[in-house]
Amino acid sequence: MDNLKIGFIGGGAIAEAILSGIIKAGLVPARNINVAEIIESRRAYLQTTYNIEAQGEGNIVGSSVDVLFLTVKPQVVHGILKSIYKSVKKDTLIISVVAGLTLESLQRYFSEQPVIRVMPNTPVAVGEGMAAIAMGQYATEDDKKIALEIFDSVGKAVVLSESAMDAVTGLSGSGPGYAFVIIDALADAGVKMGLTRDVSITLAAQTMLGAAKMVLETGKHPAELRDMVTSPGGTTIAGIYELEKSAVRSALIDAVESATNKSKSMGKKNG
Repeated sequence: MDNLKIGFIGGGAIAEAILSGIIKAGLVPARNINVAEIIESRRAYLQTTYNIEAQGEGNIVGSSVDVLFLTVKPQVVHGILKSIYKSVKKDTLIISVVAGLTLESLQRYFSEQPVIRVMPNTPVAVGEGMAAIAMGQYATEDDKKIALEIFDSVGKAVVLSESAMDAVTGLSGSGPGYAFVIIDALADAGVKMGLTRDVSITLAAQTMLGAAKMVLETGKHPAELRDMVTSPGGTTIAGIYELEKSAVRSALIDAVESATNKSKSMGKKNG
């Protein structure tokens, strides 16, 4: 990959997280990355921080790269695509992280060109993101390998059919929001029990991080790991009983379902 030239249309937080991951992982040198961003101060920040190229015009970036990321807001993407698609090289791989933008819609702009749709989440900013990748009909195994290498550099990535993308959005796309609510609630509980706020937040966040790593690194089912720390008549089962009594499990399932349905409605509007 080190000879590839990679471009971004949009220089916001997700673009920064992805490009920083690419640079840190050594996938391509910083000089091979070019970002189109309309805000001058943001361009200057990205250039200074990462030693990359930054332009004000998307056409310049689109015409000169091998892989082009679409990292803009859903409400502006169609206008941007209409202004740049003719200038993009015909063999450029298009990777979209735009919520609700379907492969079919992308293919209308880039006919017979490799396109990939990705749903990442915000922890890509700290190298612990989760991304689901859906392949367009002209995307090859080499294209898939490129996408996987890039998103593995900022966390983990899986390849799924596009039909799963709304559920992915409801679970991992929106999931950090649910986790932040849980961490905040646990921290409140710590404060109620006499701990300081900063200590409570650290205890709650590190506990969630550690539990997640145990699931990923042991390969054990979460229920099995739960049973390992739940002694008969002990403290953990007392706490879990209260969670079950308050229907926390059902609330989380309902949250994912609601977010999935919202994603579906956004797709109909923006796709």
